[in-house]
Amino acid sequence: MSVLKKAWLGFLKEESGMGVVEIILIIVVLIAIVIIFEEQITTLVNNIWKSINQSAKKIY
Repeated sequence: MSVLKKAWLGFLKEESGMGVVEIILIIVVLIAIVIIFEEQITTLVNNIWKSINQSAKKIY
């Protein structure tokens, strides 16, 4: 087997770049979800902070 063919087959078997592509796709999906549900997420976070503040006022 020639050196060039071995190098080409080795290149095809190399999968180290797959992790980067997967991470980028996950980030894109998360950003899309945040954009789509921005209002609901904001409302949820505000309600959680209000609940924390009310509970903290009861302690002090």
